[in-house]
Amino acid sequence: MTRAEYADVWGTRTIADELHAVALAHPDRDAVVAAQGRRTYAALDAETDRIAVGLADLGLAPGDPVIVQVTNRLETVVAWYALLKAGLVPVATLAAHRGHEIAHISRAVGARAHLVEAGTRGIDLVAFAHEQAAGHPTLRHVLVLDDLPAAELDPDEARKRVEEIQRGIDPDDVAVFQLSGGTTGVPKLIPRRHAEYWYNARAYADVLGWSADDRVGHLIPVIHNAGVVCGVHASHAVGACLVLTDHDLDTAMPLLVAERTTSVLFGHVHYRAPEHPLYDELATTLRVVLLSGAKVSEELFAATGRGGAWVGQLFGMAEGMFLVTPRGTSAELRRTTVGVPISPRDEVRVLVPGSEEEVADGDVGELCCRGPYTLRGYFGVDRPEAFTADGAYRTGDLAAVRVLDGHRAISIEGRIKDLINRGGEKINAEEVELLLLAHPHVVEAALVAMPDPRLGERGCAYLATDGTPVTLEDLRAHLGALDVAKFKWPERVELVEALPRTKVGKLDKKAMTAEITEKLRSGR
Repeated sequence: MTRAEYADVWGTRTIADELHAVALAHPDRDAVVAAQGRRTYAALDAETDRIAVGLADLGLAPGDPVIVQVTNRLETVVAWYALLKAGLVPVATLAAHRGHEIAHISRAVGARAHLVEAGTRGIDLVAFAHEQAAGHPTLRHVLVLDDLPAAELDPDEARKRVEEIQRGIDPDDVAVFQLSGGTTGVPKLIPRRHAEYWYNARAYADVLGWSADDRVGHLIPVIHNAGVVCGVHASHAVGACLVLTDHDLDTAMPLLVAERTTSVLFGHVHYRAPEHPLYDELATTLRVVLLSGAKVSEELFAATGRGGAWVGQLFGMAEGMFLVTPRGTSAELRRTTVGVPISPRDEVRVLVPGSEEEVADGDVGELCCRGPYTLRGYFGVDRPEAFTADGAYRTGDLAAVRVLDGHRAISIEGRIKDLINRGGEKINAEEVELLLLAHPHVVEAALVAMPDPRLGERGCAYLATDGTPVTLEDLRAHLGALDVAKFKWPERVELVEALPRTKVGKLDKKAMTAEITEKLRSGR
């Protein structure tokens, strides 16, 4: 992915400069609204200038990576742009990550600071960040979301300081590190660059027909790649307002209604939104609804669009490629596929897994892609097997091309990668299995997906032990002692004498998944 290939679509400004340009064009419009308050574009631009200078005055220098562990708050959007204006590189981790993940990630990038939120439920992230900093070879600052340093400067002087910083940054430099839902070990780091990352968001907004008059509701984690692209950057690329809420529908719906939201993205955990008592009121202003994360039923399409909104699907990944249902297409295309690429420069192929051979339209193979915002390599990891000979990314998803309404639309048919999708969070089965095998009484371990009506999937651990029974509580204590993020913990245990295997000796995860699915269906 180089400017020589994509100069016709990439811009020539950094993300910080893109925001400033939008703020000049729409100074008095709302840029973001959340439970904590609101900011116009002019206010957001000025506030983030002062904080950026404050961060620079701490001694943080352009290019320094900053671990980010925060939730969906107004202050999160402020901090995001302030970091970028200071030339710093946010590393987009999850508030749910713990020492197992953060210790590895922060050392891999050479993090210089750790940004956390005070008062989160379940863990004191401020204390956690200080624990992580102890003995860390590069980490020097713990930053707290509600207490970021803001320079006491005249706004014009703060703007000059930010402009000076930005002049030293190339639009093709790394702006952000996102995390993969990889298949081995802790997540891999995905470098996202200023020009391509902003283009990714702008292309998404354009496909959905957004303008400065839109008010974009966002409930999923805002520091996720989908949160940054579909929520923060896409709405701001066109001067629209981001209506930012947490994931709980009972707290989200009143704000979405009050702000007359026109477009919203619902992940699988929000598929019950049409059942909420406020949904009919929200539906009076909704123009676009996107559904993402699991197969969508005909009933859900009808329920989410009952106020007249156009309803489509989204499929995306932190590595780049976004597929979205085209506007004006048939109900069959919208229900049975996740759409087409958002950029005319995107290239999508469906290959025989592990090969360079394309399958026929309608046949299932591995989804592979390349384009102006799709990565060509992970940070610090040489993984040629993840790419084709000409640099297309092998997604690990099984897909097929369906020719409908004149479009070559993509249907997602399963996964090659051994991942469990728990409400949008990807759990790497091999990573968890290795952690389970560290338990003193576990001899064999397999983590498989079991269906869940709310989250889509949860993890079930199949275990063979040395004869000592191992309970779910035993596993929770074990993984807690290893400081593993809780969303990765198994939520059911099945003890067996030996794990089932195929005729060639491989673990038979299909058999385990079928068994646990049947047990759940029959109430066992």
